[in-house]
Amino acid sequence: MSPGGLALVVAITLAISVVTGVVGVGVLLLLRRTPLYVQLATALSVGVISVVISMIAVANLMYLSPHDLVVAIAVAIAAGMSSLLVAATLCVWVASNMRVLSQAATRIGKGEVVVPSTRAGSAEFARVEEALAHTSEQLRLSREREARVEASRRELVAWISHDLRTPLAGIRAMAEALEDDMVDDPGRYHRQMRAQVELLASMVDDLFDLSRIDAGALRLRFEDVSLLDVVSDAVADVRPAAGEREITVDSALPRDLAVRVDPGELSRAIGNLLMNAVQHTPPTAPITVRVERVEDRPTVSVIDQGPGIDADDLPRLFEPGWRGSAARTPHAGSGSPPGAGLGLAIVRGIVSAHDGDVVATNVTGGCRFDIRLPATSARALT
Repeated sequence: MSPGGLALVVAITLAISVVTGVVGVGVLLLLRRTPLYVQLATALSVGVISVVISMIAVANLMYLSPHDLVVAIAVAIAAGMSSLLVAATLCVWVASNMRVLSQAATRIGKGEVVVPSTRAGSAEFARVEEALAHTSEQLRLSREREARVEASRRELVAWISHDLRTPLAGIRAMAEALEDDMVDDPGRYHRQMRAQVELLASMVDDLFDLSRIDAGALRLRFEDVSLLDVVSDAVADVRPAAGEREITVDSALPRDLAVRVDPGELSRAIGNLLMNAVQHTPPTAPITVRVERVEDRPTVSVIDQGPGIDADDLPRLFEPGWRGSAARTPHAGSGSPPGAGLGLAIVRGIVSAHDGDVVATNVTGGCRFDIRLPATSARALT
């Protein structure tokens, strides 16, 4: 074929393709509200029709014999029909996969968990389906967390209301007795009222601190201090409330080993664990504070000889306001008020702010709480 003839064939093919493409775009605009498989089928059909028309037009210009021209046209139409069949199959397959994804999204909207199927026809559809399944699982976990938080909030409000009402009722009764001049020892009533007011102030302080922790407003002042000194300070603060209990410090760490922490807040967290042990340990039972390295992490453990914790209660132990079963209610005469159930929640908040974690486990003859600080916080004290 001469260069001029070849250029003519190319020009005719381009012209037919452009005209067919413009028509196809117009048809797609009219079908923009139709299902995706209809639009795909239309787009593929436009391409096949453009090829068939171009072949017929070029074959007609090549001055073939009538017989050869009919054969060429028949071949072009047959090839076009088979191509359209393949295109229709592809459209049905895509529509089926889209329908599966749409149903999965609808199920996610209803709160159901989506499990990836094995029918995905391509890697892209499989990834989208896996992403939807992961999203549904994350939403399920989020809903469960939200439900636990809401339940914990309701329990906290109920416990706080009860705990505030009790000292307030006592203060009111003693105030009325003093007002009516019905007491023989006003000084004793004043001392009791002061103790109740201090209890209320302590509960309000705990609520304020917990709100700061939950809001991420707890500001720590990090210093390089001896971990044993922090533990000793916490033990000294708790001894007056420990009654007859013996609190011993068992350390496997040298005194010159320092940790970079906020000493005041960490001492408070350890003190809260000690007060928890005091409340739940029989009067003559000892309490052990162990300081050691566990997997290269500085760890402070408070071990009591209380009744232990039910296995079902362990996951909720550090939730605000939660108190668990009667097995861990404070012993009478423990020397400390029951509080509002916020001590362990504050411990978790303080330790988390130090990038550490706190866990509770049952051990032989009691319960053990471990505060585990980051390994990077340990350094030599200079």
